[in-house]
Amino acid sequence: METFLNRQVVVLGLAKSGVAVAKLLHRFGAHVTVNDKKPREQATGVEELEALGIRVITGGHPDDLIHDGIALVVKNPGIPYETPPIQQAQRLGIPVVTEVEVASWLLRAPVIGITGSNGKTTTTTLVGLIMQEAGLAPIVAGNIGTPLCEIAESAEENQWIVAELSSFQLMGTKTFRPRIGALLNIYPAHLDYHHTMDEYVSAKARLFANQTQDDYAILPFDQPTTREKVEPVNGRAYYFSRTSDVPRGVCVREGKIVFVDGEREEIVMERSELSLPGEHNLENALAAILISKLAGADAASMRKVLTTFHGVEHRLERVVDIGGVRYYNDSKATNPQAATKSIETFSEPIVLIAGGLDRGIDFKELVPVLGRNVKALVAYGQTASILLERAEEAGISLKAHADTVEKAVEIAAQYASPGDVVLLSPACASWDMFPSFEVRGSIFKDAVHRLKQA
Repeated sequence: METFLNRQVVVLGLAKSGVAVAKLLHRFGAHVTVNDKKPREQATGVEELEALGIRVITGGHPDDLIHDGIALVVKNPGIPYETPPIQQAQRLGIPVVTEVEVASWLLRAPVIGITGSNGKTTTTTLVGLIMQEAGLAPIVAGNIGTPLCEIAESAEENQWIVAELSSFQLMGTKTFRPRIGALLNIYPAHLDYHHTMDEYVSAKARLFANQTQDDYAILPFDQPTTREKVEPVNGRAYYFSRTSDVPRGVCVREGKIVFVDGEREEIVMERSELSLPGEHNLENALAAILISKLAGADAASMRKVLTTFHGVEHRLERVVDIGGVRYYNDSKATNPQAATKSIETFSEPIVLIAGGLDRGIDFKELVPVLGRNVKALVAYGQTASILLERAEEAGISLKAHADTVEKAVEIAAQYASPGDVVLLSPACASWDMFPSFEVRGSIFKDAVHRLKQA
């Protein structure tokens, strides 16, 4: 970090990670300029940074922001690489990285990096809880909430950092090296950002790029095409599987969850003991067990957490029961694959609420699961019309368009009978109507609670 003393650095995008990395680089003597295209009144952290003497420019990207005197550009993960300042930096040969890369230059504590299209937050949360129960003093950070730059200097060598990492964050890394890297799965997602599946997979695979044989690379055994795209890896490969035995890793065998490492085997727990429903949560649990085991956690700690944990907010979260109908908030299901797994969790008839940002997906893969599991569909947002077409193809006669999520809840309640499930599982990102999936889920829950009060 000493290399940035008196050097000029540009941080693109405020938010939590932008503020954290700007403050960190400023402490190390860099001359930091933070730029956010949002108006000043909508940007976060402006006054805090200015009080430290950090220059903040809002309301657009000045033409002279990037020049050959800039030593480094740190971008908010969600900012596309086509953005003019990033294009200019690349033309001038200026390194463009994300906050994760900057944090890695300071970290003394070993990192567990967890990525995947689905299940990152649940798996990261489980690992953190298991390692806490095992007395391993983990620090949970990354995409799940706390930027890595906030804890980079304080984390001790004898601690573990458990970091949820997105493809956006990983794409901007160069030397980042997790001691344990776990890829949970890959499904088509964020193609409006990455443009192609190859670029998306390549971004995820950055997790393993700098590992050595002293590190662990965890891969999904049940996704052979995913493994083929990222293997061989430099770290020691371990696998998790709910359908097959694995050469090294964690699998399900005769109803038992088993850790396998060559000839050594250990039964961790019964599959039936898991508190989270659904096959996708079984996969999350298997990955969490494997990660925690390799980090030194004991089976008793795993069993205690996995038999009592009931889920993360907005991820198949049970909201309330009204008149014999159960309402679930699965707002984090931002792609068809995630929605499919959630729908398949239930054997009861489902009234599905879905819709959101149009990313050019045709949703045809949803037709079989809609036909098997869904009795009614209420669609909203930019994708409402195409989702209603798929419902027609699936033979669903009960279907409606709603202008808002609140109205969708009202219509779903009319369609639902005692014993049914009303499930918000959008299969789409939220950004056409909401700033985040969390806001969308909270509005859904508020509407459900108002329904119960009425």
